[in-house]
Amino acid sequence: MPDPSLSFSPFLLLFAVDLLGKMSFSLDDASATRRFLEFLSIPSVSSQGPSGPYQRAVDFLAHQFGLMGLQTRTVTSVPGKPILIVTWPGTSPSLPSILLNSHYDVVPADAAHWSTKPFEPVMNEAGDIFARGTQDMKSVCMQYVEAIGRLKASGATFSRTIHLTFVPDEEVGGADGLGQFCTSPGFVELNVGVALDEGLASPTDAFTVFYGERVPWWVIFRATGPTGHGSRFVKNTAMEKLIRVVNKALAFRAEEEGKLHGGCDHGVAKKLGDVVTLNLTVLKGYVEGINGSYAFNVIPTEAHAGFDIRIPPSVSLKDFEALLHAWAREDEGITIEWGNSNRLKEHYVTSTDGSTNPWWKLFSSTLEGQGLKLEPEVFPAATDSRFIRKLGIPCFGFSPMHNTPILLHDNNEFINNSIFLEGIPIYEKLIASLANAPEK
Repeated sequence: MPDPSLSFSPFLLLFAVDLLGKMSFSLDDASATRRFLEFLSIPSVSSQGPSGPYQRAVDFLAHQFGLMGLQTRTVTSVPGKPILIVTWPGTSPSLPSILLNSHYDVVPADAAHWSTKPFEPVMNEAGDIFARGTQDMKSVCMQYVEAIGRLKASGATFSRTIHLTFVPDEEVGGADGLGQFCTSPGFVELNVGVALDEGLASPTDAFTVFYGERVPWWVIFRATGPTGHGSRFVKNTAMEKLIRVVNKALAFRAEEEGKLHGGCDHGVAKKLGDVVTLNLTVLKGYVEGINGSYAFNVIPTEAHAGFDIRIPPSVSLKDFEALLHAWAREDEGITIEWGNSNRLKEHYVTSTDGSTNPWWKLFSSTLEGQGLKLEPEVFPAATDSRFIRKLGIPCFGFSPMHNTPILLHDNNEFINNSIFLEGIPIYEKLIASLANAPEK
């Protein structure tokens, strides 16, 4: 990773608020970079809950589109969590529209582990911009802004209406953001035909595009058993039962990891999104003593283990749930609970068969026509795309960041300015192509 200790040029807010209101939307690359840096300086951390930075992010974005003369409105499905909707009407507004979705919230950043201040973006001599959200996903937010600004300034018109949604809370599950909005009449009114959402950086020359996601399940195995003195051989304790389940789960984990690193399956190399990941993230079983100490000499009657499990579309969710219950049934006194009670029970995938999904054919041909190499994959984690795909709307996860290490949620998250700027004309061509798609 490039050394962030290289001599930095501090980020300067070159546009005062009162001056910005009097200016038109400037189109040069330097202005695009300055706007990106300003957006990165807004600490819109989702774990803090709805707070001033959420509204600041929305106000900043709305101002940019106001300079372009585009319609903006804010909807609030959950108090304090605004969703910005931007609309560029098409010449045939009855046609299904194009949706560009992105989230403006970011994950927390522990400044003690950063070489720079995570919400005071800086650019080093190599052009690397360090700040929380550079990859996930404020870069895409601003690439949308810049691409739309340039298309608008060019005098372009499109048959299909273009909507942009900037949403909160994606980093904490999205339930109060796009999840709520997708179930509302307001979303239905957008008449969406195809959507774009976030992808991932790619360390290679290729650009990854995601057509589906692994379903996240948070599973809790809870075991009960007899108690007694720690000096005795008490049989079938809660801990013994739980460890047997944990061992089965970890053996399964090893098998899946072997598929990922063990070569090829039918000649096709496995990607992370093609296998089940299972990680033990919660483990608890003890009797509490005085002042919060552990009662080492008392065998606990209850113990539980929690797992974060991600299941790809190639694995039946019904069959996988049956496997979990089979593990639990091998011992009496073991039950299963769900850490995410609203978990998905079905995979929602966008087809990448151009003969049956013309949106994919148009999407892929537009990018390949620019000389870009695409690698369709299953997203290894979860994004807001799942709410859109659940409605039967095609959705492609795409962030134009190639030759870039994957650093989402990482310390010293960065993107090179040249990569950020390179993504703007990519989106210009892609948006124009989708928005002028023929009626059929």
